[in-house]
Amino acid sequence: MRMKPLKRGSHIRVIAPSLSMGILSKEIIAESLNRFADMGFTVSFGKNAFEIDEFDSSSVDSRIKDLHDAFIDDKVDGIITAIGGYNVNQLLPYINFDLIKKNPKFFCGYSDITILLNAFYHKALLSTVYGPHFSTFGQKFIEEYEIDSFLQSAHGKSFVINPAKTWSNDAWYTDQNNRNFLKNDGYWILQKGNASGICVGGHLGSLLLLAGTTFMPSIKDKILIIEEDADPANIKEFDRRLESLLQHPDADSIKGILIGRFEKSYGMSREILEKIIRSKKINSLIPIVANIDFGHTEPHCSIPIGGTLLINVSSKNVRFVVKEWM
Repeated sequence: MRMKPLKRGSHIRVIAPSLSMGILSKEIIAESLNRFADMGFTVSFGKNAFEIDEFDSSSVDSRIKDLHDAFIDDKVDGIITAIGGYNVNQLLPYINFDLIKKNPKFFCGYSDITILLNAFYHKALLSTVYGPHFSTFGQKFIEEYEIDSFLQSAHGKSFVINPAKTWSNDAWYTDQNNRNFLKNDGYWILQKGNASGICVGGHLGSLLLLAGTTFMPSIKDKILIIEEDADPANIKEFDRRLESLLQHPDADSIKGILIGRFEKSYGMSREILEKIIRSKKINSLIPIVANIDFGHTEPHCSIPIGGTLLINVSSKNVRFVVKEWM
């Protein structure tokens, strides 16, 4: 079954499979609801989305029920996660992947949600979106780039991913009025080449939690998208996590690697990243590009996991095209 693209009037369900909606401020929730209304969507929340425990999350049973209910409910057209976190892998043994396969729906999130996106693709053949959370839209001064990319992915048609003009890495969720937008210095071309393939990946540390489980997708002939946040990871941790991923079976068949922008406190420079890439056993003919607008900085472009991406990288030009995926 093919999922339906979203359109004006579509109903989006917000669920909290990792951290609880209860940690979000009323201001962020209200701003997000207004943003979705402006985009033409109606929004509802999982029955247990605001349940919160001592881990700032909720019980596995509550999270699983909301996940399954969102897919079962015929009135729900798409699903978006409230926020990321650290514990969504607790849900994996209890997910009914057959139910998801029979009720395919647009599903979007990032960070810890990497685990669900890749497991859904591997176990239920569901293509999903590595894109913003519901809470992301709570930014008072959100960039139009982020909204446009989300809508392009939600419509399911082919679209081009271009670099944003500016970016930010400030604590907007504690201070909405004092934002620091920086000029984007563009993509970092680490290796030239052309590729076409299905995307898997997301947050590198979260993806590696699937290693050795039955939920890890094959990386054979895939295009990898990877990013890291600065808490608690660092340059050394990124280096060894990337090494671990590249030691997986079929890593030598990877068609391309796209790396999201690192947070400022990470300390990653282009020169250091180039040195890390040179130290790896990677096909020198595949395209590798970094400093792309996804990850734990703003804005966040939307990239389908399980969708096909075309990459053309020369010494001066980069072109990413997401093929029609719904």
